[in-house]
Amino acid sequence: MIIIDGKKIRKELLERIKNEVSLLHFTPTFCDILVGDDKVSLQYVLMKQKTAESLGINFYPANFPSTITTEELIGEIEKLNKIQNMCGIIAQLPLPDTLDKRAILDSIDSDLDVDCLGVVAGEKFYSGDITVGFPTALACIKLLDSTGVNLNDKKIVVLGRGDLVGKPVAALLSFRGLKVEVVSSKTENKEEIIKSADVIISGIGKGKYIKGDMVKQGVIIIDAGTSESNNSIVGDVDLESMKNIADHVSPVPGGVGPVTVAVLFENVLNVAKSSKKFIKL
Repeated sequence: MIIIDGKKIRKELLERIKNEVSLLHFTPTFCDILVGDDKVSLQYVLMKQKTAESLGINFYPANFPSTITTEELIGEIEKLNKIQNMCGIIAQLPLPDTLDKRAILDSIDSDLDVDCLGVVAGEKFYSGDITVGFPTALACIKLLDSTGVNLNDKKIVVLGRGDLVGKPVAALLSFRGLKVEVVSSKTENKEEIIKSADVIISGIGKGKYIKGDMVKQGVIIIDAGTSESNNSIVGDVDLESMKNIADHVSPVPGGVGPVTVAVLFENVLNVAKSSKKFIKL
């Protein structure tokens, strides 16, 4: 069994992004909006700030108190949309319950929506424009591609219909002309479908749900699920039971997660490369 090394893929991707950023005629800017003082959210923002700066991308701080209203935050986002050389804006989730999450995400300029969470950005993606796409879904595809396996004659099964993994992953594979079957909790004969799959991509968030006796010999599994178990993070796959059964498996942690952050900045780079409006600083 080969463990797919997400950290290695992330490193290679970030090196390519850094090189391409250095060749731009301007310095792109990225913003991660933080509302409130949640420590976990702050850690994520700081990690993305550090990554951006390591790539030669400006990080624009946008921290607001939890008392801010939806209308006030939308007003601030409209200002961020207009900042010179802005190439990516995201809102750090979760937002406080007092805010209208949908209205806030939709107020981010769709051309700058590098998390692809606004309605317009999502519509662009599902129409086939994947210049900017859902980072976790794109990360799953990068891990799958890293195996070097020809997928044309493979039965691919996606577990879950979630907005961040299942649905966009199925779309990305369909765009390539590949046959994909999506399995949800309501799917009949799901055990038989899983057992017949050559490739499984899972984002259901059920800790260690997929065990070795549920899959066929030689299966490839991309695990995008995360759950908490005994104070640690686990994926949808029971990794231990996959020995001598699966050909390739991505671990949790260390698989999809590290690559997702790199893909976010690949989206920022793609915005920078695709627009003519940016100027040299």
